[in-house]
Amino acid sequence: MCHSFSPEMAEQLPPDEDICDLADFFKVFGDSSRLKVLWALHQGELCVSHVAEMLNMSTAAVSHQLKILRQSHLVRTRRDGKNVYYSLADDHVLKILDMGLEHIYE
Repeated sequence: MCHSFSPEMAEQLPPDEDICDLADFFKVFGDSSRLKVLWALHQGELCVSHVAEMLNMSTAAVSHQLKILRQSHLVRTRRDGKNVYYSLADDHVLKILDMGLEHIYE
C-alpha cells in the first residue's frame, strides 16, 4: 500500500532547471577516464604530463578530460611559469567520489 501523498511533497522538489543542471553535473562523472583523472588529482596537485604518466594515457587525452572537468568546476588550475598544475576544486569532489565508492562497496 502506498503512503499518503500530499501536494506539499511535490513542492519540496527542486525546480526543473536545477534538476537538469544536476543531471549534467552527474554526467561528468559518467566517464571512467574522467574518474581516473579525478582520483589521480586526489593524490595532490599535478601537471598534465604527470597525470598522463600516472594513468598511462596520452597527454592529449588527459588535457581533453581536464578541460571538461575544469568547465564543470571540478578541478582548478594554478600557473607556475610555463607549467599549469591541476587540483580538485574543493573537498566536495572528493566526498562525491568517496560516497560513490562507498555505495558500490555495500
